[in-house]
Amino acid sequence: QVQLVESGGGLVQAGGSLRLSCAASGRTSNYHMGWFRQAPGKEREFVASISWNGGSIYYADSVKGRFTISRDNAKNTVYLRMNSLNPDDTAVYYCAAAPTRGTRPMSSAYDSWGQGTQVTVSS
Repeated sequence: QVQLVESGGGLVQAGGSLRLSCAASGRTSNYHMGWFRQAPGKEREFVASISWNGGSIYYADSVKGRFTISRDNAKNTVYLRMNSLNPDDTAVYYCAAAPTRGTRPMSSAYDSWGQGTQVTVSS
């Protein structure tokens, strides 16, 4: 497992942008990395993920075209650029790591999680 620390959350107006960062304590090159979010009263949901070398990227339909996931293995950091934010994007955003270089992992395969960072979008 790796230790993950998210940063970059905050309060933004609708239509605005934020960039979240997730710094890992160890090498991320052996991990498929993902972002999830949980809004109040709702279950945690998948947002985006990226394979170990950035060759495969996946997005939830709700964020496709607005969010961009990227990674820098030299810095052991994963990013989530969020544009055109709307109030429905308000949630705690979590970074997670799944120990695989294979195909897209199921949510249950992620075994390392950060503490989360709050994103609030005002209307």
